[in-house]
Amino acid sequence: MTEPNGPDRRPPPPRSWLLDRPLTGFALPHGRLGSLLGRVMAVLGGAEQRAVSKLLEVRPDERVLEVGYGPGVLLALLVGAGARVAGSDPSPPMCALARRRNHAAVEAGRADLRVGTAERTGFDEGAFDAAVSVNNVPMWSDLAAGMRELRRVVRPGGRVVVTWHGGSRPTRVGRRMTLDAQVLDRILTSMRDTFGTAELHHGTRVVAFRATRPPDQAGETSDDHGRDHGGERAPGDHPAS
Repeated sequence: MTEPNGPDRRPPPPRSWLLDRPLTGFALPHGRLGSLLGRVMAVLGGAEQRAVSKLLEVRPDERVLEVGYGPGVLLALLVGAGARVAGSDPSPPMCALARRRNHAAVEAGRADLRVGTAERTGFDEGAFDAAVSVNNVPMWSDLAAGMRELRRVVRPGGRVVVTWHGGSRPTRVGRRMTLDAQVLDRILTSMRDTFGTAELHHGTRVVAFRATRPPDQAGETSDDHGRDHGGERAPGDHPAS
């Protein structure tokens, strides 16, 4: 008989810091149903993904990490804009779906998509020019640790954009999922605690929390900001120094 904590036991699913309960359904698609949910997400979230793509304003050959990439719609838009992309998502079905959607970029070495979390992306410090998270910040297990990880993986001067449903003209789905002002303020405060400064931007389709990793002080290391995890390098490149 297998021990309760033996190698055959599945690890518990991630828990939401906001709801304090395990992730299920659209928050963590799995199994055969997961692929179907991913296709639904791709259709329903297209307008928001396009809005975030414009907000990021990526330049050719910039290295961009997406945390919680889902079916890979934003990744495809960023690749189309000339970026080199990478991603970390806790759902294996979403990883498979995003890889299929971005097959050419994966084969060309311009997309590196992995299973991981906001708190443990698995990528090197300073490996990216920008990092983005769309419609999943309430699903992180640890808000502060997720912010520290985003700070860690972008180079000094690199930008971080975290978005959620909302804005002046939210989508029909997004209108039902907006966060109240207290929650928005909690996310903004966590970002400010991590980056020093941050701003809340109200767009047409999303609300966006934006920050820039400041230049490191002399003698400063990532441990000074709660570095938790290392990893491998970004696709086709080396971490910026």
